[in-house]
Amino acid sequence: MSTFPTDVLLVTGGAGFIGSNFVIDWVTAGRGAVVNIDKLTYAGNINNLDALSGLREHVLVKADINDREKLRSLFAHYHPRAVVHFAAESHVDRSIHYPAVFVETNVLGTQTLLDEARNYWNQLSERGRNDFRFLHISTDEVYGSLKYADPPFTETSPYRPSSPYAASKAAADHLVRACYCTHGLPAIITNCSNNFEPYQFPEKLIPLMIINAIREQPLPVYGDGMHVRDWLDVSDHCAALRVVLERGKPGETYNIGSSNERTNLEVVRTLCELLDEMRPRGSGKPHYELVQFVTERPGHDRRYALATDKLTDRLGWKATGKFESSLRRTVQWYLDNQSWVERVIGGNYQDWVTLNYRHRAKQ
Repeated sequence: MSTFPTDVLLVTGGAGFIGSNFVIDWVTAGRGAVVNIDKLTYAGNINNLDALSGLREHVLVKADINDREKLRSLFAHYHPRAVVHFAAESHVDRSIHYPAVFVETNVLGTQTLLDEARNYWNQLSERGRNDFRFLHISTDEVYGSLKYADPPFTETSPYRPSSPYAASKAAADHLVRACYCTHGLPAIITNCSNNFEPYQFPEKLIPLMIINAIREQPLPVYGDGMHVRDWLDVSDHCAALRVVLERGKPGETYNIGSSNERTNLEVVRTLCELLDEMRPRGSGKPHYELVQFVTERPGHDRRYALATDKLTDRLGWKATGKFESSLRRTVQWYLDNQSWVERVIGGNYQDWVTLNYRHRAKQ
């Protein structure tokens, strides 16, 4: 019987959007093996990992990162050289309705994972401890909101989270940093801007607009639609994470962005134009007619933007910045993968949409 490969990453949340893209690229490119821990909640989709079916270099374990005994057994059995921590509740709107769930996963789960990673790390040889890494993936939302004329956030910007989601990620960041400072665990934090591309759960802006548009449903846009986000191709994000994992310095934070700032309304308009070209409506009318401005969500940050000079200057990484072509490819993927869409939007997803939008009056 063959043994599991020796070059192993332990990845949490690897059936989610960013995590699955990272895992698929890592394994299929022959970079090593992955033990993939995912709770497989609404956002963790086992179908995201179909490309890895049958490969011995990938093991999917259904588990909660709060399950201390399971984590301990996985560290002991697989001897990973690094942890890449994606697992998190990540949708701002859900955090407004269910903040305790975000604290349980993002804060308590991160602490449990840190505890078990540290216990494992303490048992390694001196060389093993020096080579080990704990890579924690976070968000630009921990920094709060920018005005239109403000310079982008840097790694030294103060934390000013506006939502329960952002606050829970900020708390997790602080726990990771404290574990490095107090115990020496070689941890690194990355804060990224808004990701997009295939496998993204359709509560986020881009897949929500695509799926609603092809189903002839309203395209809900919060407030005036002038909220600005920096849009990062998930493949660029994964490339940056690989660089940070291999060359990043423990104890440091690196911002990952792409300088592709767009208002939400600009993104929606571009999506509609692409759909007009790629999947015209039967009525012949433009998809943009489906746009419906709805009541602002509480605490909605006006603008996010990240300065990535540190990542570029010290580690040599820079985003490709191909927003338009990546967006076209994303639209095509959702059009071509309607079976994936239908599985995802069934059942509880519709209940969530009703909960989140039923009280948002048209403007």
